[in-house]
Amino acid sequence: MKNILGREIPDNIEGYGEVKPFKGAFSNCGVKEKVGVKVSSVKPGEDKVLNSIEEALDKVEIKDGMTISFHHHLRNGDFILNNVMYAISKRGIKDITIAASSIFPIHEPLVEYMKKGIVTGIVANYMSGPVAEAISKGYLKKPAVMMTHGGRPRAIESGDLHIDVAFIGAPTADTYGNINGVYGNAACGALGYAVSDAEYADKVVAITDNLVPYPACPIEINQTYVDYVVKVESIGNPAGIVSGTTKITKDPVGLKIAKMASKVMEASGLVKDGMSFQTGAGGTSLAVAENLKEIMREKKVTGSFAAGGVTGYIVDMFEEGLFTHIFDVQCFDLKAVESYRNNPKHQGMSGSMYGNPHNKGAVVNNLDVMILGATEIDTDFNVNVTTGSDGVIMGGSGGHSDTAAGAKLAIVVTNLIKGRLPIIKDKVTTVTTPGESIDVVVTERGIAVNPIRKDLIEKLKAKNLPVMTIEELKNLAESMTGKPEPIEFTDKVVAVVEYRDGTIIDVVRKPLS
Repeated sequence: MKNILGREIPDNIEGYGEVKPFKGAFSNCGVKEKVGVKVSSVKPGEDKVLNSIEEALDKVEIKDGMTISFHHHLRNGDFILNNVMYAISKRGIKDITIAASSIFPIHEPLVEYMKKGIVTGIVANYMSGPVAEAISKGYLKKPAVMMTHGGRPRAIESGDLHIDVAFIGAPTADTYGNINGVYGNAACGALGYAVSDAEYADKVVAITDNLVPYPACPIEINQTYVDYVVKVESIGNPAGIVSGTTKITKDPVGLKIAKMASKVMEASGLVKDGMSFQTGAGGTSLAVAENLKEIMREKKVTGSFAAGGVTGYIVDMFEEGLFTHIFDVQCFDLKAVESYRNNPKHQGMSGSMYGNPHNKGAVVNNLDVMILGATEIDTDFNVNVTTGSDGVIMGGSGGHSDTAAGAKLAIVVTNLIKGRLPIIKDKVTTVTTPGESIDVVVTERGIAVNPIRKDLIEKLKAKNLPVMTIEELKNLAESMTGKPEPIEFTDKVVAVVEYRDGTIIDVVRKPLS
């Protein structure tokens, strides 16, 4: 069949099941139900602290076919997933599904577990490195399921993604299972992506290298959700968790794009008192924030909140008084961790509060401006951040689709050409975010506005900004690079791309070569 975007998708996918095709960004809203949860009581005097991961596996009765989950706040410094899977592999257990909020290069050991049938399923919001490449080659028995940061908690809360055991990396934990991410050698700040796992998994194991006396304050995930606590030597390498200060690009092209994006924001009329804003941690995205800072200073604008994965640069704007609050689902650097620890107006949020489309109001719904990146864009404004120019998985939605759907102004900033390839195509290789959610594409050569936003086209033209059609930008890029040959794929589906509401927006097939 074809979904509403014209993407060809099987009716039923082996290893995934019946397909619910994507029908539009807001077609699957309304009253939804949450699944019931299993709760095991703890009597006075019972001890939750265990001596090892192996003992925890005994306690949770790990067995073939289970789904186990991990969070990605430790990013490329994470030791938890690898250590738990090593202990599971030694037991000869098979057919495990890994529900990790994201997968990084450090998780390369999963490749061998996939080959041996120890791991047969992976569910993630983002993946990069050897695991993503192996999935693209067809090493995983079942198609990987690519979700969004808001779609994952939706799936957990609805029962679409049932977690048997959640293993939560805890930078600090006490003997009764209270957890925070702001203290300890592996302090990573907000733990927003682990919250739904803790609340809905059948069993929850906190793994910490900083076990403190009861109570551990502040408490982000509390004792009522945690079955066991395991003390280990190290949960992660701080150098891979945070990398100091995120840098604004010095590339002239990136700076030009950022300048134009800031002019789009200003022309839109949204840069005013009470505005809200989110941007990514990439160099061009941070340059947009730098330009926005100058506009807000000049206009004496005080914004309501900045949101998302938070960098020290956003903290600087917050501390200067340009925003009165921060909503933080994960910290990207040490300055963000420090601010989250010390300032009560730097507020944590769960992944569900951040972007779940099926609750009573996600934070993304209150975003005014969102700055997004892109691997590819097509003439229908669909965006790909899942696969590269070779068709191999190299990312995933993360919060891309969630924030694009919620924001009043979703701006994609990108070079017109990357690696001698045009970024704007007739059809993207993989649809991550539907074009109906994208308002503007800003490149160094011109600005394309989604035709459905006639109001924006008039406002930008009134400011003499270089507005072009998306087709004109595509033709300009191809005049410099030529039109690339299409990628050839086999029929094998190696990944299913779920939109935030659980419908299928696209599939990833195994590249032919």
